[in-house]
Amino acid sequence: MDRDHACAADADPPADERRRLPRTDTLLADPRLDAAAHRLGRELVKSVVTDVQARAREGLVPVDEIADRAVAALPATASALRPVINATGVLLHTNLGRAALSDAARDAVLAASGTTDVELDLATGARSRRGRSALDALLRAVPAAEAAHVVNNGAAALVLAATALAQGREIIVGRGEMVEIGDGFRLPDLLVSTGARLREVGTTNRTTPDDYAAALGPDTGFILKIHPSNFRVTGFTREATVAELAPLGVPVVADIGSGLLTPEPALPAEPDATGWLRAGASLVTASGDKLLGGPQCGLLLGDAALVRRLARHPLARALRVDKLTLAALEATVRGPLPPVTAALRADAAGLRRRAERLAEKLRADGIDSRAVDTGAVVGGGGAPGVTLPSAAVSLPAGYAAALRGADPAVMARVEDGRCLLDLRAVPVDDDPRLAQAVSRAASPREPAGTGPGS
Repeated sequence: MDRDHACAADADPPADERRRLPRTDTLLADPRLDAAAHRLGRELVKSVVTDVQARAREGLVPVDEIADRAVAALPATASALRPVINATGVLLHTNLGRAALSDAARDAVLAASGTTDVELDLATGARSRRGRSALDALLRAVPAAEAAHVVNNGAAALVLAATALAQGREIIVGRGEMVEIGDGFRLPDLLVSTGARLREVGTTNRTTPDDYAAALGPDTGFILKIHPSNFRVTGFTREATVAELAPLGVPVVADIGSGLLTPEPALPAEPDATGWLRAGASLVTASGDKLLGGPQCGLLLGDAALVRRLARHPLARALRVDKLTLAALEATVRGPLPPVTAALRADAAGLRRRAERLAEKLRADGIDSRAVDTGAVVGGGGAPGVTLPSAAVSLPAGYAAALRGADPAVMARVEDGRCLLDLRAVPVDDDPRLAQAVSRAASPREPAGTGPGS
């Protein structure tokens, strides 16, 4: 038999070998797989087992290793979502779920995952205000707000305000603030869908308080002030401030976008809820999963009568958040600094030292790596035009794809023909896991010092 025929013969197991394939129910009786079925669900575990069996029939898995391979292939949880190390240099990456929750928020979510007193007063046994402790935490964090309400995202906060305050009426908005909020969704379309009419004033680059004043009329529901959080207009520009709009005699609903409750020293130009409420906004809307660093939700803060009106509107029921969101939000507001704030305030020199240590370790493993200075951004519709000094580990470009399939998965960016692992959004405790992922992604079949895609 020549070599080609020998290889072909080795490709498929002999017929008697295939007849030794264990039955599915026999495999599921393996103590390890049986325990996994109780933890992950029988159907999920069965699907993994049948997949390994199919590969064994093709000669890709030895029959005696089917159970071991199935155990190794089991996911960590019953969800298909995989944890990812964010090494993109975008602190709030929308495709990666924006803000990572703090340990305190994660613990709160776990504690709230069973039955809780989310809408119950344990002292009296009577029904109580839903999420009262989370709302109280928000009001303590933003004393300028008389009341607070929470919905399921930032866009929902604006939809609720427009529906409750301006359905069948006019919303006055500056022409330069008619923004697209991402993935093709445009703010004008969102607001018009509520039954409100938009009254645009001013021009793209210049809008004055007089433009708003001239548009006021008996059909005015409110003035909408939007922070252009994902773009900048420079040059010959003018915009009316909240302080200039507040005296016009109608409610001013102000969307700060990024979710800061108070001023952030690292981003002095970014508006915050406290500042705009003190400037005279009747209602401030914001997202919870951006610079606040919490779960996805929409915040409404401001005048007690307006907030009460929104909270009692029928639409509020459809937009309300669950107990897990309320728990994570409260823990974020009350607890220690969330990861996004820590990343925002990270010292550039410290990031460089981390990059050098990682690069040195990887070079010792024969991987082409070096520390480089780079720039990170906030992302998620926050602080447009602001670049944060950062540091990264530079690898051959091919590592970007290999790392996405690594364990843990790593999302990097490719720049000037190199794969950059930007460390600003990577917690320092994740450095060993990051190094391990790179080492696993390196192909042992390639010469030392090269790596994937060289």
